[in-house]
Amino acid sequence: MRKAQAPYRDDTLTPPVDVIEDATGITLYADLPGVSKDRLHLQAESDILTIEGEIDLGLPEGLQSTHSEVALGRFHRSFTLSKELDAARVTAKLAQGVLTLRIPKAEHAKPRRIPVGA
Repeated sequence: MRKAQAPYRDDTLTPPVDVIEDATGITLYADLPGVSKDRLHLQAESDILTIEGEIDLGLPEGLQSTHSEVALGRFHRSFTLSKELDAARVTAKLAQGVLTLRIPKAEHAKPRRIPVGA
């Protein structure tokens, strides 16, 4: 006899991420299809950035799923941030299943011009 399976297992998906660096910081793009803003949890603690989200696959009232190809309902990914980044100034935006995080460089890590005296 098979045991009834919970709608989501304890496993998580690892979202694909693109990271782009420029002179002022990094921009991270994470694919989180099906995750709504209220089911997204971001945390920056010490030098660890954590992304967690849960897929919201609600069915219209009165309908029941007979087949589902999405077996996992949660995303999880963690990153170790370098000391060059300012984790206190991270900004986030979620639009059309893509999370965009902007992490600026700390002031001490930004390139600066050195004036030359006569």
